[in-house]
Amino acid sequence: MLRIAIDAMGGDHAPDEIVAGTISALQSKHDLSVLLVGQTEQLEKLLLPVSTSIRHRITLVHASEVIGNEEAPAMAVRRKKEASIVVATRLLKEGEADGLLTAGSTGAFMAAGLLVLGRLAGVQRPALAPVLPTVDGNGVVLLDVGANMDATPENLLQYAIMGSIYAEHVLSRPRPRVGLLNVGSEPGKGNEVTKEAYSLLSEQPLNFIGNLEARDLLAGAADVVVTDGFVGNVVLKFMEGMASGLFAMLKEEFSRDLRSKLGAGLLLPGLRSFKRKLDYSEYGGAPLLGVKAPMIKCHGSSRSKAIHNGIYQAIKFIENRSGEVISRAIAEVK
Repeated sequence: MLRIAIDAMGGDHAPDEIVAGTISALQSKHDLSVLLVGQTEQLEKLLLPVSTSIRHRITLVHASEVIGNEEAPAMAVRRKKEASIVVATRLLKEGEADGLLTAGSTGAFMAAGLLVLGRLAGVQRPALAPVLPTVDGNGVVLLDVGANMDATPENLLQYAIMGSIYAEHVLSRPRPRVGLLNVGSEPGKGNEVTKEAYSLLSEQPLNFIGNLEARDLLAGAADVVVTDGFVGNVVLKFMEGMASGLFAMLKEEFSRDLRSKLGAGLLLPGLRSFKRKLDYSEYGGAPLLGVKAPMIKCHGSSRSKAIHNGIYQAIKFIENRSGEVISRAIAEVK
């Protein structure tokens, strides 16, 4: 039976939405068990209505502390040994769990992955790899989006390898297309890092399609796009802001007068479909690729649907032995 450690205290809507998403996943997958990590007194109350068949697959693990977004991540992970994300990562390291999920502090998540769990052999730097929405509905894996602010050409090569394996094994993309985020599509574009990375990527048995500009991301021009954590994080935050701003503008326009409201009613099915395409919860969460076991980071504002989908991401990662495939691929790089 698969075992997932879940940080029940991480996220804007913890623990209620975390527990709800966990129960939903358990109802759908009968060979799944979870280690629900957090303040057990709160969690027991939330589990009171749960059926016996579900409850016996939930093990509560007490964690008395929580790491907030405002805390220095590495220091907090070292000092707060009983924080829910630290306890959950320790369970993963000790083999008590096969994977981990949290919606808590991104910094603490990454620090726990590095300081408690550790990197896969040969991986220079792990990368955070969310799936961004695209117009075709398939999404694109973008890495790194903040695990490391700077990157060498060798780091970008490893990101491409790890992202390609993740896209193929977890997202079911056969021979995924890999692009390098740059300021132009021509091979000679960019700074020295991207120019050298282009050369390295061209020499590997990847489906490398060359440089991509930021405007190509939403178009679905690639399945995987690599960049350094600074640029990746800026792109991610811009896209989040663009999506929320766009819907705010549409809402304002459609509520302007009676004619606008009637038009909105006619467009409602299409708008709902459009919103689903931009909904991060459809993709679950972002894996931290390059650490020794599957770790999934859901958005801080995740509701139960995103938690459910994030758990399924972790399950696919485990079942396809993606970590082992990444280790072998990194070892074979010349």
